Amino acid sequence: MKHVALLLAGCALSASAMAQTDGPSGVRSSTDYSPGTSDSRNNGFGIKGGFTASNFRGDDKKNFGNEGIYNTFHAGVYAQFGFNDKFSLQPELLYSRQGFKGDSPASTAPSGTYTTRLDYVQVPVLLVYNFLDNVSLHVGPQVSLLTKVKEGDRERKIADENNLYGYSYNSLDYGLAAGLEARIGPARVGGRYTAGFADIIQDQNLSKTGQTAISNIKNGMFQVYLGLGISN
Repeated sequence: MKHVALLLAGCALSASAMAQTDGPSGVRSSTDYSPGTSDSRNNGFGIKGGFTASNFRGDDKKNFGNEGIYNTFHAGVYAQFGFNDKFSLQPELLYSRQGFKGDSPASTAPSGTYTTRLDYVQVPVLLVYNFLDNVSLHVGPQVSLLTKVKEGDRERKIADENNLYGYSYNSLDYGLAAGLEARIGPARVGGRYTAGFADIIQDQNLSKTGQTAISNIKNGMFQVYLGLGISN
């Protein structure tokens, strides 16, 4: 996870640097708005996307060999509704490609080290707090719907029809997201970690897969993104 730590450090340095500026000429800062009112620059919508470093966690992680990070991407749209100059609510709609690398102990899984790719439609709803003029803390729940699964070169259904594999994938994930974001005018850059709370794999049939458990694993990912406000 060294490269993830470096990315976090980079985001923190960028946020600190941006906090020293008032933004481009002609761009209103938070202090230009009336305190305690909904007249805030924290209103509008935009697009965003970037890099995802995805992996998994849980008690059964130890049963996977050569596990590693899956480097991939995410993209989507966001809306922001300001309560005042400090607080706002930001729902998002994202397409997120994530998953993990490793050797599965299940006898019905592909042999060797492969990438398990999981495509989700995600809906985070984040409370945003501007603790500096153009740097904010984001935290809130996230719900994700699994739309596609690919194990190595093998594309498979989410459900285990006819007990072909001995396990199925959980179509619903939920979790908690938290991160930092810095802004200059309509542009924004941020970093976020999301921890999933639902098991990725479910309904394991040990008589089909072998006796090693694989179902107690959960999503975890770090995202770095760029965003552009279309309406503010």
